[in-house]
Amino acid sequence: MATRRKAKGKGKRKKAPVTKAASRRKVARKAKTTSKRTAKKVSPRSASIKKTGPPAKSTVKSASQSASREQRIGVVTHYYSHLSVAIMRLEPSTTLHVGDVIHIHGHTTDFTQKVESLEVDHAPVTEVGPNAVFGLKVIEHAREHDAVFRVRS
Repeated sequence: MATRRKAKGKGKRKKAPVTKAASRRKVARKAKTTSKRTAKKVSPRSASIKKTGPPAKSTVKSASQSASREQRIGVVTHYYSHLSVAIMRLEPSTTLHVGDVIHIHGHTTDFTQKVESLEVDHAPVTEVGPNAVFGLKVIEHAREHDAVFRVRS
């Protein structure tokens, strides 16, 4: 049996000493990233000018407006990104038909679309009933636990 031995002189490689130029570059790089930005100076003339006019209209709907126009019908249980298909579960006593307009709302999701196709167990259907689990082609990314609302026109 042959035993392996370390060859002399082939131990761990020693690190090269840090040169002055390398340490200067490090210091210069740190100085660039840690420099403070100065705030814009406001001229006295621009500070005295005040904007007047009607306040801008808010695009955010109030809770009472959205509640009267929308009815919660279900929740997203899964999303297949490569197919752009969301799997949803309907709530009891609700139905969904092809052609209905739905609003999907979540933490980072908020879009409205018309229902173009519904599938249950890989078979296309025109409507789904209460507590049904179905697939729906969506136009944007949906996430699990996003709420699904039916929009009344």
